[in-house]
Amino acid sequence: MYNKVAWNQYDAAERVELNTFAQEYKQFLDHGKTERECVTEGVKLLESKGFISLDKAGTLKPGDRVYVEWMHKDLMAFVIGKRPLSDGMNILGAHIDSPRIDVKQNPVYEDDGIAYLDMHYYGGIKKYQWVAQPLALHGVIVRKDGTKVTLALGEDDADPVFYISDLLIHLAQEQMEKKAGKVIEGEELNLIIGSEPASGEEKEAVKKALLTLLKDEYGIEEEDFLSAELEVVPAGKSRDLGFDRSMIMGYGHDDRVCAYPSLRAVADFSGMPERTLCAILTDKEEIGSVGATGMNSHFFENVCAELMEAAGVSGEIHLRRMLRNSCMLSSDVSAGFDPNFAGVFERKNAAFIGHGICFNKFTGSRGKSGSNDANAEFVAQVRRIMDDNDVDFQTAELGKVDVGGGGTIAYMCAKYGMNVIDAGIAVLSMHAPYELISKADLWEAYKAYLAFLKDADNQ
Repeated sequence: MYNKVAWNQYDAAERVELNTFAQEYKQFLDHGKTERECVTEGVKLLESKGFISLDKAGTLKPGDRVYVEWMHKDLMAFVIGKRPLSDGMNILGAHIDSPRIDVKQNPVYEDDGIAYLDMHYYGGIKKYQWVAQPLALHGVIVRKDGTKVTLALGEDDADPVFYISDLLIHLAQEQMEKKAGKVIEGEELNLIIGSEPASGEEKEAVKKALLTLLKDEYGIEEEDFLSAELEVVPAGKSRDLGFDRSMIMGYGHDDRVCAYPSLRAVADFSGMPERTLCAILTDKEEIGSVGATGMNSHFFENVCAELMEAAGVSGEIHLRRMLRNSCMLSSDVSAGFDPNFAGVFERKNAAFIGHGICFNKFTGSRGKSGSNDANAEFVAQVRRIMDDNDVDFQTAELGKVDVGGGGTIAYMCAKYGMNVIDAGIAVLSMHAPYELISKADLWEAYKAYLAFLKDADNQ
C-alpha cells in the first residue's frame, strides 16, 4: 500500500514477528561495526541456513545455496533457480561500510604527556559530532609474516574506550564563531589512547609505555601500523528508542539496515525460485565505491562468471545476457523527513518514518547528476509486486532539488543494462555517530525484499 502508516496494518502476531526481527537486526548491528565484521556475521548467518562456499560446491543445480566472500569485505549469496542463469537474477544489493574515522599508517605520537593516534575520517561526516564521546577501536593489524591481530576494543564493559577531546566552553568564544565545518578540523580528530609514562624515560615516555604495552599484549610493533586497517566507531550497543520502543538508535544504519534484511531475505527464501536469487553486500560506497572491493570494480562480474562456469555454462555472451536480464533493488537508505529541519525537504516527495520501505526513482544531486533514474516500466512492476504482497511503501527524493543530494550503487549495476531502482529505509540523522530508524520500516523492507525475490522478472 502506498504512503500509509505501516503500524496501522499490524495485528498482534505480526507485531511479535516485527519485534523479533528488530532484535535480531540489532545483534547484527552490534557485532558488525565494520565491513569485515559484517562479512563474518553474514557468513555465519548463511552457513546456518545451509549455504556453502562456491569453491566447495562443485557443479551447481537448481536449489543450491552458495556464497562468495571477497577480500573479507564483500559478501555475495546465491540461491540457484530453475531457469537458466542467462535469464538473469533477482538481486538485492547493499553496502556494509559506514562513515567513521580511520587510523593513519604512521599514527602513534605523544604531545605534552598525552599519547594519540593520528586519524583520517572516512566518508561524509560532521566532524564536530565525533568529539567528546566514548569511541571504540575495531579492525585488523597484519604483520609482515601475514599473521593478523583482530581488535574490537571499547564494546565490553570491561574494555577501555577512546576519546577525541573538544575545547571547553569557557575558552571557546572564537571556536563558536566558526562555521560548523571548521569547528573541528580534520587534523584535530586525534584519538587519545593513554597518559601513563614509562618509568625512567624522559623523552616520549607515554608513547614508549604504550608501544611496550602493545607489544606485550598483542605482539604489535609500531611499524605494524603500516599494514593495519583500524576503524574508530562509537562505543556501545544499539538501543530501542522511545517510550513505545518503536525506533532503533544505532551506529551504521546506513547501510546495514538495508544490508541485513537483504541478506536475510535471500537466506530465508523457502522453496525453489524460478530465477536465481542474489544478495550483494559491498564495500567502499561511502567514498565512491572505488578500489578492489567497491562496486565500481569487477568483483561481482567476475563472481557471476565463476557461478556460470560452476553451472556448466561458459562464454562471454551468456555472462552478458545474465547481467542484462537481471533486475535489482539497490538497497540503500533514504533521508527521513525531520520536522526539526523541514525546510530542506519537499514534503510531497519526502520519506516519512513509519511509512514503510522507500523507493527512490532517482538520487543524484541537483540536475539528477550521478543518478540511475529507473525506467517507468520497472517502477510499475515494483509497485505491482508491493501491492500484491501487502507491503507498505513510499517514494521520495533526497531533499529539495537545489539543496544537496547523494548517490548509491544503483548506476554502477545499471551499466550492465539491468533494471535497477533504489529501495531502502528512511533514516534520521544520517551519517551521525548514532542514526535513527523505525522498526516498522525495517520490517516492511524485509517483506519487500522477499516479495521482490519471488516475483520480479525482467523478461
